[in-house]
Amino acid sequence: MSTPDERLAALGIDLPEPPAPAAAYQPFALGGGLIYTAGQLPLVGGRLPVRGRLGADLDTAAGAEQARAAAVNVLAVARKAAGDLASVRVVKLTVFVNSTPEFGEQHLVANGASELLGEVLGEDGVHARSAVGVAALPMNAPVEVEAILEAR
Repeated sequence: MSTPDERLAALGIDLPEPPAPAAAYQPFALGGGLIYTAGQLPLVGGRLPVRGRLGADLDTAAGAEQARAAAVNVLAVARKAAGDLASVRVVKLTVFVNSTPEFGEQHLVANGASELLGEVLGEDGVHARSAVGVAALPMNAPVEVEAILEAR
């Protein structure tokens, strides 16, 4: 059986250092055996490669790709908080989708994050989830992903 780090390597993903907070908050908080991550944007190399709203500037597939990138940052924060991805389980994921009022595929965009967590963490990546359409996100990001994880 492979480890989360081996699965990341097989996917060609090298976890970055967790993104620095862009305002007055910390990347995670610990409480009651849980790790609460701050919302993670799809930053790559410290910048947003894509900006805009789903249903206007991006399609569902592009949004799912951005959700996957944000989930990489969730994993980076989780590893920093727990010390090792093998000791975490995703309990709940919330995916905020910057979208037009007519866009109705937030759940499909969110699959980009959910599927990556399952690929990397296996059964420990299976979670409850909310996918929420919002009118705007910081820096005009297309998605933001936050997680509640169990630290074991």
